[in-house]
Amino acid sequence: VQLQASGGGLVQAGASLRLSCAASGRTYDWYTMGWFRQAPGKEREFVAAIKWSATTHYADSVKGRFTISRDNAKNTLTLQMNNLKPENTAVYYCAADSSRAPIGVGTRTYNYWGQGTLVTVSS
Repeated sequence: VQLQASGGGLVQAGASLRLSCAASGRTYDWYTMGWFRQAPGKEREFVAAIKWSATTHYADSVKGRFTISRDNAKNTLTLQMNNLKPENTAVYYCAADSSRAPIGVGTRTYNYWGQGTLVTVSS
């Protein structure tokens, strides 16, 4: 499975961005898809994830501002980010979990990773 994230950029606080992740290769609808981010000097952290059933889970820090969605027919994953804050500055990674387990928030849960896209939010 290959994952390609895109959509990052430089925005001002309060703006919106829409990240996309295109999946190719041997992908299956049952994969849980997720977004993680890594700020400079910090560990990679969970942002949001979505199961094949459309069940979602968000980190508390992004609830109400970020929305994750997927289009299984197009093998795409999207993260709509609204009201961005400077602390949201990070490289954002999409990831896939090929197990059928409940949504996980740890990086070890996901066995496929994209290359990351940089989001910079200025104050």
